[in-house]
Amino acid sequence: MTTQILERPEIKEADTGPEMFHYVRKEKIAESAVMGTYVIALCGEKFPVTKTPKPGSPVCPACKEIYESLQD
Repeated sequence: MTTQILERPEIKEADTGPEMFHYVRKEKIAESAVMGTYVIALCGEKFPVTKTPKPGSPVCPACKEIYESLQD
């Protein structure tokens, strides 16, 4: 009988980059959080809302740029 070590690969969610928060329509946030529906961010990414950003949380650079251009 031999003993082997089996390495288990680390399983990550689809988004492998650093966690960033996106700009989405305000009225869609609660619906997504409760119903699990997907929202579309300003940058075009689709996802269900599962977390609330805290002050100082990183923001998607593309969303931020689009949002700031709409404020002018």
